[in-house]
Amino acid sequence: MAYKLTKQRITKITGILRRTYPNVKTALRHRNPVQLLVATILSAQCTDQQVNRVTPTLFKRLRTAEDFAEVSLSDLEEMVRSTGFYRNKAKNIKACCLALVARHGGKVPDNMDALIELPGIGRKTANVILGNVFGIPGIVVDTHVKRVSQRIGLTRESDPVKIEFDLMALIPKKDWIAFSHQMIWHGRALCKARKPKCPECPLLDLCDHGRTTT
Repeated sequence: MAYKLTKQRITKITGILRRTYPNVKTALRHRNPVQLLVATILSAQCTDQQVNRVTPTLFKRLRTAEDFAEVSLSDLEEMVRSTGFYRNKAKNIKACCLALVARHGGKVPDNMDALIELPGIGRKTANVILGNVFGIPGIVVDTHVKRVSQRIGLTRESDPVKIEFDLMALIPKKDWIAFSHQMIWHGRALCKARKPKCPECPLLDLCDHGRTTT
């Protein structure tokens, strides 16, 4: 039987996450909005660690949206090959940066509607940009947030957008950015996909999955 989603339970969960992961931020290394946008596209079905191995060389050669728009697709594919699905990622990065140059003067826009109109950009990537660059609240639903929120019992949805809106209804808006980071780090550290470390988890007593497996 699942726990009830009471305000008290939500407050306990967010409090524990805040204390356990007090100053977390995105693991993707970047120095400007364009770099974060590119790194986030590369992170799809790839670890942040691998992206961070690729981007120093990539960003030394390509620094602006104009640079990414002008580079040949074959060269870009070769530079991002080790992140997997490199052809599709290179195509999305180039198309996105071409659109940035054409529509926004090479600058990354600071609103959801404009971001999701860019090629290869969905709500997850848009929320990464808005939260980490502009401080605009949003909840990032990546594979970790999806898994952890389902296991804890914060959502019964499987679609990332529906999960996002479920979490937005539960979590105070002022906490959305930090909550996203905390859930991501919790998924990496303890609530792993294959072998979650439930006995070590500070959320064990508040978690639907943990209660059924211990």
